[in-house]
Amino acid sequence: MREKEIRLALVCYGGISLAVYMHGITKEIWRLARASQAFHKGEIPDSGSQGVYRDLLKEIEDETGLRMRVLVDIIAGASAGGINGVFLAQAITTGQSLEPLTQLWLDSADVEALIDPEQAPSNKLSKIWALPIAWMAARRSAQNVDELVEAGARREVSSKLSHFVRSRWFEPPFGGELFSGLILDALDAMAAAPRGARLLPAGQPLDLFVTVTDFRGHPERLTLNSPPEVVETEHRLVVPFTDHGLAVDTLAHPGELAFAARSTSSFPGAFPPFMVGEMDRVLERRKVAWPGRADFLRRVLPRQSAANAADHAVLIDGSVLANAPFRPAIEALRERPARREIDRRFVYIDPAPGSKIHFGSTNVEAPGFFQTILGAISELPRQQPIRDNLDDIAERSRAIERMRTIVLNIRAEVEAQVEGLFGYTLFLDSPTTARLAHWRARAQSAAAKNAGYGYAAYAHLKIAGVIEAITSLLYSAGGEPGPQRLERIRSHVADAVSARGFDHVKRRFSDGASATTISFLRSYDLGFRIRRLRMLARRVTELETDHAEAMLAPIRDAIYASLADYLECKRTEKHAHLRKDVRLLRGDAGPLLDKLAESLDLKRLDTATEQRLAAAFTGLEREVKRPILLTYLGFPYFDVATLPLLQGEGLDEFDPIKVDRIAPDDATSIRAGGAEATLKGIQFNNFGAFFSRAYRENDYLWGRLHGAERMIDIVLSSLTGNARLKPGRVAAIKRAAFLAIVDEEGPKLAAIPGLIESLRREIG
Repeated sequence: MREKEIRLALVCYGGISLAVYMHGITKEIWRLARASQAFHKGEIPDSGSQGVYRDLLKEIEDETGLRMRVLVDIIAGASAGGINGVFLAQAITTGQSLEPLTQLWLDSADVEALIDPEQAPSNKLSKIWALPIAWMAARRSAQNVDELVEAGARREVSSKLSHFVRSRWFEPPFGGELFSGLILDALDAMAAAPRGARLLPAGQPLDLFVTVTDFRGHPERLTLNSPPEVVETEHRLVVPFTDHGLAVDTLAHPGELAFAARSTSSFPGAFPPFMVGEMDRVLERRKVAWPGRADFLRRVLPRQSAANAADHAVLIDGSVLANAPFRPAIEALRERPARREIDRRFVYIDPAPGSKIHFGSTNVEAPGFFQTILGAISELPRQQPIRDNLDDIAERSRAIERMRTIVLNIRAEVEAQVEGLFGYTLFLDSPTTARLAHWRARAQSAAAKNAGYGYAAYAHLKIAGVIEAITSLLYSAGGEPGPQRLERIRSHVADAVSARGFDHVKRRFSDGASATTISFLRSYDLGFRIRRLRMLARRVTELETDHAEAMLAPIRDAIYASLADYLECKRTEKHAHLRKDVRLLRGDAGPLLDKLAESLDLKRLDTATEQRLAAAFTGLEREVKRPILLTYLGFPYFDVATLPLLQGEGLDEFDPIKVDRIAPDDATSIRAGGAEATLKGIQFNNFGAFFSRAYRENDYLWGRLHGAERMIDIVLSSLTGNARLKPGRVAAIKRAAFLAIVDEEGPKLAAIPGLIESLRREIG
């Protein structure tokens, strides 16, 4: 069977009480990942929707010959999305279950559970005059939404809303330490429940990014022409976590995960700002030690830590400045390993697309005083379209498409050049390890000479790219963040490269690079090796149309095994022993470069790669061996043509990125109308689910249903060409998933029996 991975990079928006709805969605994503793992292990997954997903993957394999895997390896979230992202990442990397979270969400995401006892109203008459404000906000929702939840919920909402608006004003009503404790309770519940295996292959990292807003800000120096340097205040922060592709008991210390979840969800006016002392007090009461506290603060608050002010940093809701954190997720693509064909998806979860503040008004008059202020400082930043992010992704995808078009158009000429260089003896003899090494060196030399005037620009661009790669490796190994530190390392490395003559390209273009430069590239040019194997993997995939998978499997395995070795060289941990040397770097970087070359050990990896390829070539038929060998030896020709297009960077994942959205508007198989027709949490400016358990049960159930529908859509959209399921099967699969979810949740969600009955009728 041909294999393909659907890799999901999740971007989770903020949504206040719609966090409950997002929990339902992320739970279905987690269940699909579990079903995929069980399918590939030959195990029977849990019942419910997981069984439906497993059957879907089996049907795709039987009908199309495509063995599909689904995994989540990148998560970025803000505010409510940040909380859900933390829990989902913890479940994926540890094998823990998300099931215990559901009851905690339904029980604890309630105004009565969240309100700070010190902020509660002193008596029933306190702030009674504020009630009209709350009910005015309530009228912004359409009447048909009120009918989705039983009338009995109205008394609960009225009572809790009254309690909420009569709490002390001009101070946040919700308790910060109370909320931190609830997050830790959730992590403890996950840890205590039965766990399964890690939901990613060994060596495949899980990266989590949680956005936070630094209220006071921290200084960042900018280099200009005049004045030479200015200082500006930066308020955006990203709290990153990674498991480095290893099996771990926890993604990070619970206090650090709670730090990220609590700070990103400090919605202005509802929760107090977060400071690290809050987490210290909560952990102390629980008698939980935090041995890595200092290292964690240096990593996530480097500026404040350098000034001994990390304890005084004031952090608020991450969605204030970065409600759609695409940027860190895009940057994480550079570190992805690959073992098979990839279908990369960016999936963003937007619980209420296009929602706006109306304050009960439906006319077209100019906004009032308070509406203008609140919209400017709160709503407008959150509603800013993600067009810039999507444009970046689209441009990256267009660059990949252009590169693939160029490769296809020049392939015949490159193959002719390689055949002319070696003659027919290339195909009469079996490619041994020694022959591959000799042929590779000869082809690279010929490509340099035949490139003409274009080679000089290519060579300098290539060397500059290697310098950047070295700088990045050393910067990460040093562990001292900051743009100034990065620039100093880059300057020292560039000076050492120039001093040693590594960047000398001969005067005559036909002469190519100098022997010294070639030696430098063989020691440090990791990107060239990775690009070559990526292209080789793509060529093997193209050959699948006309050749059996059994024939191609050995060469594919050899390619991806070698690729994994080279990608391992990009991991910070591999070069951690250089940390002291990097931090002491003040002048000549030559000795440090020598140590890095030993750490990379690329020449040994080259030999191992050619041994694998030579062994795999032995069993290949001539019509398969020829195009693969021509691609391998002809890669220098392709690289000269495509590297300038990629601006010297190379792309770790060779396929264009597709972007998918999960939102109420996109899941219409059961009920159309979007959030207004399905969700209760959108009431009271997205605070609605805090006021009623019935509201939370409603939103959680719709989250699972919408998540199931959209994940089935996304999986099926990965089928290409003429591959598709039989007519009527898609609707039948969705119906099976919907009924499985309703059957599972019906007995548990006691507050919404009317909705359960209605859904059964609507699903049919």
